Parts: sequence; structure tokens; C-alpha cells
Amino acid sequence: MDLFDYMRETSMKQEAPLASRMRPTTLDEVVGQQHILGKGTLLYRAITTDKLSSVIFYGPPGTGKTTLARVIAGTTKAQFTQLNATVAGKKDMEDITTQAKETYGMYGRRTILFIDEIHRFNKGQQDYLLPFVEDGTVVLIGATTENPFFEVNGALLSRSMIFELKPLSREDIEVLINRAVTDKEKGMGSYNAEITPEAVHFLSDIAGGDARRALNAIELAVLSTAPDADGKIRLTLPVMESCVQKRAVRYDKDGDNHYDTISAFIKSMRGSDPDAAIYYLARMLYSGEDVKFIARRIMICAAEDVGNADPQALQVAVAASQAVERIGMPESQIILAQAAAYVATAPKSNAAVNAIGSAMDYVQTHPQAPIPPHLQDAHYKGAKKLGHGLEYKYAHDFPNHYVKQQYLPDEVLGTVFYEPADQGYEKTIKAWMEYIKGE
Repeated sequence: MDLFDYMRETSMKQEAPLASRMRPTTLDEVVGQQHILGKGTLLYRAITTDKLSSVIFYGPPGTGKTTLARVIAGTTKAQFTQLNATVAGKKDMEDITTQAKETYGMYGRRTILFIDEIHRFNKGQQDYLLPFVEDGTVVLIGATTENPFFEVNGALLSRSMIFELKPLSREDIEVLINRAVTDKEKGMGSYNAEITPEAVHFLSDIAGGDARRALNAIELAVLSTAPDADGKIRLTLPVMESCVQKRAVRYDKDGDNHYDTISAFIKSMRGSDPDAAIYYLARMLYSGEDVKFIARRIMICAAEDVGNADPQALQVAVAASQAVERIGMPESQIILAQAAAYVATAPKSNAAVNAIGSAMDYVQTHPQAPIPPHLQDAHYKGAKKLGHGLEYKYAHDFPNHYVKQQYLPDEVLGTVFYEPADQGYEKTIKAWMEYIKGE
């Protein structure tokens, strides 16, 4: 490194965003993640003894995945190198693995390869790493915001330990906020700023477990707030509210939070909890989820979980789906809330689900049985000569518009697929069927 490279690197460190400057360099400086980094835990022992094997760090943004990799880089005696999967190609990996072989052969030093956004690597790129991870040429550290069990090759997963990082607690965020305001070496301490407890509480709450979001807000507040007459920059609640216009919500339309939230929404409607259903609906709407997608899930829940216990639930859900397409936001949130509340509070029955499931299983595992002749179509030419439709009894010609006759094929006779529940309107259906059949 020449003088100009050194000056450029020094300048970049000084001018880097606060969130980057405040990254811990030792395990003792790391805040949160005690479930995997507490003293005595497997990961803590592996890092402190420099015996780390390949790992994948998985968790939401701002929880410390890259920070952990940097801490490892600062504590290990191994050669540490880094790639970002959004820009790296096969040639980059070839250069690194070649250098790793030489480093190990000449100096006996391992190479730790940190790949940020590892889920962005395609199958071929991930497969390329396998033999080098397996023979120990490189120790892999992968970081991803996506569920690795969906986004990372199974073979690579089997050779790595997976550690899930959780969103930081409000208390953890408060520690980082106070550290950032007072730290004169890496933080904003040289600006003579102070932050009120109310502002700390607000910011730690609204950050949503994302340390980076909180630190970015602190930096903006300090740099954009004029000092008082005594030279102090006072970060009050109004100041911090102006620096954070919208609460952070961990939600990715293509990631885990999308599926977790819609799952919780559906399960809340199924579980007859309208408050929870409306809460998860609000989270999705706040995060910009497609209202048509939400409406489709309400329709499915109305048929799957309410069914004939309240046949009107599906009508409400379908009407809501049509309405949101015609009206749009913000009014659509009212329509979706009405439909979700209706489905959540309706009596429940999955008899229709069980019926079609049983029937599909039966059709799949049994030969197709001949349809009884009296049920076959009698309108085409020559049908009656073949006996099709003969002796069919027209139900409306009989009392209660019902007449007992065979509808199932002989081979299926006696099999029951639909069993109405004793819930809501389905209880009425069950009683009616028993009445007309004289049971």
C-alpha cells in the first residue's frame, strides 16, 4: 500500500456513514444476539479459539451479519477475504480459491471467505464452492436475509452450520444509540450532542430491531440540527420524529416476512381472532402488499375454513376482491378489513376441504367406475337405445324435491365424502339431509 492508498483508505473510514464506523471490532463490543454469542455458546467458543468451520448467518437487515464477519476477520489468524454475491462472478471465486490453495500450501494458513448476499449466487456458483469448502481450502461465511433452506444448495447447507440472527431488542438499540451519540472516536461524540430519554425510547421503538436504521437517524439528526446558544446539539423527541418519517417494518414481498405475515393472517382468521387478523392485515397494507393478493387469500380462507358453516362468507370475500380492484387504495383497506373481520368471526367448517380431499384420494387410488346408466346423458341420438337415462327419477316430481335413488357407481356405493359439521349453517344442512332421507 503506497501513501496515496493509505490516505484514501483513512479518508474513507473517517467519512463512512455512522452505521459503518460504529461496527464492533471485537466480540465484547457486539450488542445483542446473546442466544448465539453469549459466553460459552458454540459460536462464541469457535470465534475466540479461532476454530471456526463454515457457517451461514441468516436474519433481517441490520441485525449484525456483516458485523459478525468483520469481528471474525479481526480476531482470526486465517486469511480473510470478502465477496458480494450481487457483483461477484466465477472468475472472482477462481482467483480466491487459487490464492487460498497457495496460502495454505506455503504458510499453512486457512482462508476464510465471507460472501454477503449469498442467496444471490445461482446454483452453478454455489456448486463451484462445494469441493473447496469440503476439503477445507476455504472456510465459508455466508450472510443472507433469505431463508437459507430455500435459497442455498442443500449440499452447501450440509457442510455449514446455520445461525439465525434475531432483530435487536429495544434495549439493545438503546445501548447503540447512546454509544453512537457519545463515542468521540467512531461516533458523533465530537459534535457535543445529547439525546433525551424520550427521543431514545422513540427511536429504539421505531427502528424495528434494525440497528442501521437507528444509527442513520442519529447521524442525520446530529448533522442537520443547529446547536443551542450553549453550543449543545439537543436531540429531542420532535427532532428525532422529523428524522424518521415512517416506522420500519421488516417485510419483503419475496421473502420470509411475506410468507410469515400472510400465514399469521390466515391462521388468525381460521382461529376466529378478528383483532389479530386486522393487525396482520394492517402490517401488510402498511408495507405495500398487493391488495389483490390479500383479497385472494381471504377468498381461499372463506372457502377452506368457513365453508358451508356460513356460505355468505365466500360471497363477502368475492365481493371484496371485486371491490378493491375497482376502488384501489386507500379505501380498499376498509373493504379488506370488513371481509377479514367477517371471515374471522364466521362459524368454521372444513368439511368441504375434507370432502374434496377424500374424493381426490379415492379417484387417484381406485379405477374409474362406470357411471350408473340412469344418470348418463339421454339427449344424444341413440342414447335411449343404449339404456342411457332410462329409469331416472326427476327429484322435483317428489315431495321435498327428493327421491331416493342411486347416484354413486356400484363400486363406490356407501362411501361418504361430505360430512357436514355441527357448526353454523352446516348444522342446518345436516339436519335437512337427515330429514329428507328419513333418517
